[in-house]
Amino acid sequence: MTSQRLCASGLLALLLLPFSLIAQVPHGGAPFWNTPGTNMANPAWPVHRMPGIDLDALRAADAITDAVKSAPWRFGEEFDVDIQLADGQWLDIEGTSVWRTQIAAPGALAMSLRFSEFALPKGAKLFVWSADHIEFIGGFDHRNMKDWGGLATGLVAGDAVVVEVQVPAGLEDAVALRVDQVVHAYRDIAGKAAQVAEALGEQRGPYGNSGDCNINVNCPEGATWQCEKRSVALILSGGFSVCTGALVNNTAQDGTPLFLTANHCLGGNVGNWTFVFNHETEGCTGNTGPTNQSVSGAELLVSNSASDFGLLLLDETPPASYDVFYAGWDGTDAQTVQNATCIHHPNGDLKKICFEEDSPYHDNAAGAAVWWVDAWEDGVTEPGSSGAPLFDHNHRIIGQLYGGVAACNGNQNNGQFDYYGRMGVSFDNGITEHLDPLGLGLDVLDGYPSEGCVTSFALDLGLGVASAPDGVLCGGGDAVIELTLNNFGTDPLTSATIGYAVNGGPQQTVNWNGTLDQYDNTTLALPPIQAEDGTTEVEVTVLSVNGAQDENDFNDVSVVEFTAFVEDTFNFSFELVLDNYPSETTWEIRRLGNVVYSGGPYEDGQAGEVITVPLCLEGGCYILQVDDSYGDGMCCQSGEGGFTVYDPQGDVIYEGGEFTDSDLEQFCTQEMSVEDLIGAQVEAMPNPATGRLVVTGVPAGSTVTPVDLLGRPVSEAVRLNGDGSLDVSGWPRGWTLLRVETETDVHVERVLLR
Repeated sequence: MTSQRLCASGLLALLLLPFSLIAQVPHGGAPFWNTPGTNMANPAWPVHRMPGIDLDALRAADAITDAVKSAPWRFGEEFDVDIQLADGQWLDIEGTSVWRTQIAAPGALAMSLRFSEFALPKGAKLFVWSADHIEFIGGFDHRNMKDWGGLATGLVAGDAVVVEVQVPAGLEDAVALRVDQVVHAYRDIAGKAAQVAEALGEQRGPYGNSGDCNINVNCPEGATWQCEKRSVALILSGGFSVCTGALVNNTAQDGTPLFLTANHCLGGNVGNWTFVFNHETEGCTGNTGPTNQSVSGAELLVSNSASDFGLLLLDETPPASYDVFYAGWDGTDAQTVQNATCIHHPNGDLKKICFEEDSPYHDNAAGAAVWWVDAWEDGVTEPGSSGAPLFDHNHRIIGQLYGGVAACNGNQNNGQFDYYGRMGVSFDNGITEHLDPLGLGLDVLDGYPSEGCVTSFALDLGLGVASAPDGVLCGGGDAVIELTLNNFGTDPLTSATIGYAVNGGPQQTVNWNGTLDQYDNTTLALPPIQAEDGTTEVEVTVLSVNGAQDENDFNDVSVVEFTAFVEDTFNFSFELVLDNYPSETTWEIRRLGNVVYSGGPYEDGQAGEVITVPLCLEGGCYILQVDDSYGDGMCCQSGEGGFTVYDPQGDVIYEGGEFTDSDLEQFCTQEMSVEDLIGAQVEAMPNPATGRLVVTGVPAGSTVTPVDLLGRPVSEAVRLNGDGSLDVSGWPRGWTLLRVETETDVHVERVLLR
C-alpha cells in the first residue's frame, strides 16, 4: 500500500504556473477518460488520499520568504509517497491494456507528480488527467525516459488526478512505474493574473503574481531584445521550485543546450528540473502566455559559489519549433559596461525585462564577487528572478542574479539595489572548458544564431511623458503636456515631427529641431490643450525623424489622459501630518454617500511627513472622515499628527487630530454654504437626541433622510411638519447624518442618537 509522509524538503519553494503546463515534450495521443463505464464517483481503481496541509502555517512562512530574493517563491507542499503498479488497477479498454490509479489531495488547486521509476516499452504511453476531465498532460512514451530513470510531470488542475498507462496487449510486464512524490499546490498565479490585469486595464503587460512595476518583455522597451529573450527560461525544480536561467552559446556554435543559472538555485536532482521557454504574452498586454514549450531534465556540469553560478546541460535540445536563442557572453570582467539589462520571470510570472541606464560596478556581496546594480531605471527583479542573465550594452551575458532588495512599490520600483555573480569570475572557476570546447581562448562571444537579431536601430526616437496634468484639472483652462524625446538609435537626431490627436479628433503636428546623440534626451512641450469637462485623451505619435520614418515603432506612441471639472468647482486642499504610526491612518471625503477622495494607510517610518492633497470640489457639502485603526487618534500620545482642510483662499476651515477611532466633520464649498443654500442656519436640536428631534432653518415639507457614515439610508425618509419635529425613537443609535432636502437644495447635519 501507499506510504505517505510530509516531506521535510530542502528544496527552494516557488510558484504555480497556469494549469496547462506540460513539463516534457509530449508525443501525442489522449487518455481513455470518456470511455463508457468510467464512473468517477466510484472509480474501479484505487484512490490514494494525501494528508491535509496547514494552510495558515504555510502562509505565515511565505509572508517571510516571499520578500527574500535568493529564496524562490513557494507554491505547494511536497509529500513523499510510494505508489507502485501494485497500487493500481489493470483494465481492458478497446483492446488496450490500461493501468490506472488516482491520487486525491483535498483543497489542492493543482497537483504535480514525480516518478522515481519510469520505463515504458515502445507503443506505450502515460497520461495524467484531472478527475473532473478538465485537462490532461501527455502522452509520454519511451522517448521521455531519462538517464536517472525517472520523470517529473507538470501541474494538473484540481484536487484529484488519475495516472493512466496505455500498453499494447502482452507488454504489461515491460512497464516500470513508481510515484515517489506528490506536490499539493495551494497558491495560484493564474487567477490573480487575470484579476490584476483587469484592475489595471491591461496597461503595460500582464502582472500576474509579480509586482505592478514590472515590464513585459514584449512591450516597446524590449524591442531590441527579441533574440536574447528567446534564451531565457523559467525553471521548475521537481515541480516545486522556480528560478530563471538562460541558454548560452559555445565556441563551436553548434546549439549544445548549455544553460546558465545561479548556484543558490541548485537543490535536489537537476534531472527533475523543468525548463519552460517562451512563457510570455504575444504583445505588451494580456495575462496569459504559452506554457507548453518545455524541456525536462538536465545534468549539472559545474557550479561555484565564488560567483554564484551553475552551468547545466539540458537532457534534450529544445525543438526547432521553440525557436530558442543561445546568448552570447563576456568574461573579460572589464568595468567598461555602459548599461545593463535583465530578462527574467519574477515569481514565475510571464517574462519581464528591466533596465539599468548607469554602469554596474564590481563589489562583493554574500560571499561572492558581483556586479552591483544601484537601482533600476525601469522595471525590477523579484524572488523567482534568481539566476536571470544580466546583459551588457553589447547584448552579452556578464552575470546572473544572486540577490538584492529591488522590488515594486505600487507601480513604481523602490529604487533599491540588486547584485549579480560575475561571469568573469566564473571563467576562473571551471566554466570555460564548457563554453570554449574548441580551446580558442575566447573570453567574448556573441549569441547564436545571429540571423535576424536587431540589437539597435539607426533611427529610433522613443516617446515619453515628462509632465502632464496630475489628478483633476480644476476649473478647466489649458492643459500643458511636456514630452520626453529619447534617442535610442545609433545616429544623431536633428529633427522630428510629432503628431497628436485630442479625443480621437484630427491629428495636429509639432516640430522639434536640435541635436540628440545616442541615449541623450530632451523635452518638447505640446501647444496648450483646452480642457473639456470629463476625461480627455491625447494620443501622441512619432511621425518622422531626420526626415525619414522611425525604424522602431514599438516606442513611437504615448497616450495621456486627464480629467477636468470645467464649471462650478472650488480649489480646496487637505493637509495630513503623519503621526508615529502612519499605517494606522486612513481618510476619505464623501458627498451624498459617494467617496470622492481617499488616502492611507501609509507606510510606517514617516512620522512628521506632510501630505498635501489638492481637492477639486463641485459645489456642495462634504463629509471628511479620518480613522485610526488602533483607536488613539493622531495626536498626541502617538506623535504630533493631525489634519487640516483649507478653503480656496488658504484659510483653515477645519483642523483636528485628537480623537480615538474616528473623527467625522462636515464642510461646504463657498457657494453651497448653509446660508446660501437655505438662507438660514440649519440646526438639529437637541444634539445628542433621544426620542424626538427638531430641525430648524428649513421650510415645512422638506424631506429628511437618515443615512449612516457611508451615505446609506438607515430608515425611511420623512417629511417635516410645521414645527420641524421628527420621531427618531426607531432610528439606530449612534452617529447619524441627516440629509435635508428642500425643493432646490441639500444640506447634511450630523446628530448623535442615544
